[in-house]
Amino acid sequence: MPHPATPPGVVGPFTGMDVPWLLRMHAETRRDHPFLIWAPFDAPARHWSYGEFHDRVGALAAGLVKRGIRPGDFILIHLDNCIEAMLSWFACAELGAIAVTTNTRSAAAELEYFAGHCGAVAAITQPSYAELVAANGKSLRWIAVTSHDAGAEPAAIDMPAAAERFDALFADSADRPRRATDPQAHCSVQYTSGTTSRPKAVLWTHANALWGGKVNAAHQDLHKSDVHMAYLPLFHTNALAYSVLATLWVGGSCVIQPRFSARRFWSAAAEHRATWLSTIGFCLKALLEHDIPKHHSFRLWGTAFGDPPAFRAFGIPIIGWWGMTETISHGIIGEVDQPNTPMAIGRPATEYTLRVTHDDGTPVRPGETGNLSLLGVPGLSLFKEYLHNEKATRESFDEHGYFLTGDRVTLLDHGFLKFGDRSKDMLKVGGENVAASEIEQVVITVPGVREAAVVGMKHAMLDEVPVVFIIPQANVAQATAALHDSVMAACRRALADFKVPREIRFVAEMPRSTLEKVAKAELRKLLQ
Repeated sequence: MPHPATPPGVVGPFTGMDVPWLLRMHAETRRDHPFLIWAPFDAPARHWSYGEFHDRVGALAAGLVKRGIRPGDFILIHLDNCIEAMLSWFACAELGAIAVTTNTRSAAAELEYFAGHCGAVAAITQPSYAELVAANGKSLRWIAVTSHDAGAEPAAIDMPAAAERFDALFADSADRPRRATDPQAHCSVQYTSGTTSRPKAVLWTHANALWGGKVNAAHQDLHKSDVHMAYLPLFHTNALAYSVLATLWVGGSCVIQPRFSARRFWSAAAEHRATWLSTIGFCLKALLEHDIPKHHSFRLWGTAFGDPPAFRAFGIPIIGWWGMTETISHGIIGEVDQPNTPMAIGRPATEYTLRVTHDDGTPVRPGETGNLSLLGVPGLSLFKEYLHNEKATRESFDEHGYFLTGDRVTLLDHGFLKFGDRSKDMLKVGGENVAASEIEQVVITVPGVREAAVVGMKHAMLDEVPVVFIIPQANVAQATAALHDSVMAACRRALADFKVPREIRFVAEMPRSTLEKVAKAELRKLLQ
């Protein structure tokens, strides 16, 4: 069960602080220093200093109050990466409303569920999504629409009924709302990607957001002189907490791009002298297909695994990390100043207590894989709760108060941990447990493979068997027969026979969910 609330008289790490306090503090002490740099693809970059951003957030918060938004109201923010997404998030925090950031790939039924479940009273979106939001936000009193689609000129701005332009929301910053500082006040909501059930609404407090800023900055060795580069979606914890909030905590700068573009990556990094990057394996693989400049300003990258041999060509130290929307920060983190075990995530973060156990609760030994659970403080180092879902909140903790992550990790020497799989991503092949990631890690090393994803296909005798979907690299796209043989040979060399894929399917692209993760449920549908 979750820990009880902080007893009276106990001073917490963020007593007297909240998100508006942090932004205001930097606006006073680093007023002219760039905070956010909005770098659209087809227009010059726009620098927002701490002072200017703070002023515009206040003006937007004042405008929202004039339109009837009150503390505790839920505001749907359905935007691709853009400066308006950040202005809206911080303005909600300023007035005490709760920003609900939603995946812009969501289908109509998902949007209807998000808006209805949280009871959103208004929405902020962009031209390409305006009709979708309007048609599926039954409880919305009004909708505000930006003038562009993530920096691109829209084909047309067809304003739905009860909609207005985002730029018209702003009032006078002098009228910005004032409220009592409360780190335990509700701050924001993110919906997790659902599998067999409805997505759960992860509720953060202001203390959660501050925790994400402070702890992530410490884990990343981030300083006020750093320039963080962010192209992962801002509606997700990674870009919001690992990049923006961590940057805000130290008073640094963060470059926001509309999305990942391998072609534009190095030029943007050079223009803004980026020193830090949070990324994912999909993006790193794509960058390998482009020339790597001899000179740049990067000193560190972070992704899901540390010191990956396949990416040493970049010549940049890469630390691993693991976290979830529910943990706000990294529960497992790589070492910045010490050697990391290649392909391991890292070691348990000092801010949490981790357990890795077998299904019967017994601890794993080095070399064994088990279920990962984590002990933290709800509302501080762990999410406050799943909104409007007491049952899900209760069932996500064990009897000792450990949060059940649903992930499996392998314990290595010296406390390093390697990602095993999501518990839901395990295959049962003839009674044998098979981790899809184990097969994927073999396949991805084969020259000519750009990306691989393994799912289970139903089998009359064995229950299910592994099938691998592969995106070939561009220069071998036509040589699929030879690549097929190379992949099968590599699997037979490295895997037990029951783990060897029964089928290989070459595809031009994979269905995606949040953070460019492969939507395996959609791949499984292709096998039916």
